[in-house]
Amino acid sequence: MIVKPVHTAKKTSLAVTQSVFIGRSLRHSLRNADAMLMAILLPVLLMLLFTYVFGGAIDSSGDYVNYVVPGIILLCAGFGSSSVAVDVAQDMTNGIIDRFRTMPIRSVSVITGHVVASLARNLLATGVVLAVALLVGFKPTAGILDWVFAVALIALFILAFTWLFAAIGMVAGSPAAAGSYGFALLFLPYLSSAFVKTDTMPEWLQWIASNQPITPVIESLRGLLMGASIREFIGWAIGWCLLILLVSLLWGMWSFRRRAGRR
Repeated sequence: MIVKPVHTAKKTSLAVTQSVFIGRSLRHSLRNADAMLMAILLPVLLMLLFTYVFGGAIDSSGDYVNYVVPGIILLCAGFGSSSVAVDVAQDMTNGIIDRFRTMPIRSVSVITGHVVASLARNLLATGVVLAVALLVGFKPTAGILDWVFAVALIALFILAFTWLFAAIGMVAGSPAAAGSYGFALLFLPYLSSAFVKTDTMPEWLQWIASNQPITPVIESLRGLLMGASIREFIGWAIGWCLLILLVSLLWGMWSFRRRAGRR
C-alpha cells in the first residue's frame, strides 16, 4: 500500500507574520542607534543652520523659521525613509529571503515589516524635529483639524517614499548601491520651495521646482500649519503621494517576485 505524504504545516497568517517582521525591523532600529540619531540630528542641524546662519539673509524680518520648518519636516521624513533601501538590499543579498521561503510564511512580509517600522521611526523623528522647531521660535497657527490633516499628509508622504526606497533596495545590486541611489533622491527638497520661494529661482528652474512632487506637499503642509490656503496644492500633493505609492508598490512586488520567487 502506498502512503501519500500528508502536509500538516500551514502557512502562518499574514497578520502574525507581518507583526513578527515589524518587530524584527524595530529591534534592528534600536540596535542601530547611530542611524536613528543621524536621522534626527541632520534635519535639526539643517534647521538651525538655515534659521540662524542663512535666515537673516533670506528673510530679515526674523520670520524665516516659520517658512523653513515644513520643508525641514519633509527632509527629515525623506532622510529617515532612505535607510529602508539599504535594509531591504541587505536582506535581498545576504540569503535570508531564501531561508524565509523554506518556512510556512509569506517571505514578502519582510519588506512590509521594513516599511511599517520605518513609518513608525520617521513619525517619531518628525515629532522630535517639530519639538525642536517650537523651541527655536516656530509658531504654527493650526487648529486641531489642521494638525490632524498635517500629520495624515506627513504619514502619507513617508509611506509613499518608504515604499519607493524599498523598491530601490530590491533592485539594487548591493546595500552600498542602494544607499547611493537613495541619497540621490534626497536632493529633491533642495529643488523645491522648502528653503526659498520658487519665484526667486532662475526661470528654467522655477518650472522644475514648481512641478516636482515635493513642492505641493511642502506648500500644503505649510498652509495647514500656518493657516494659509491649500486649495491650489492639496490635490496635487495627495495625487503625487498616491501615484508614487502605487508605482512603488507595483515595482516593488514585481521586483521581489523576480528576485526571490513567488510566495
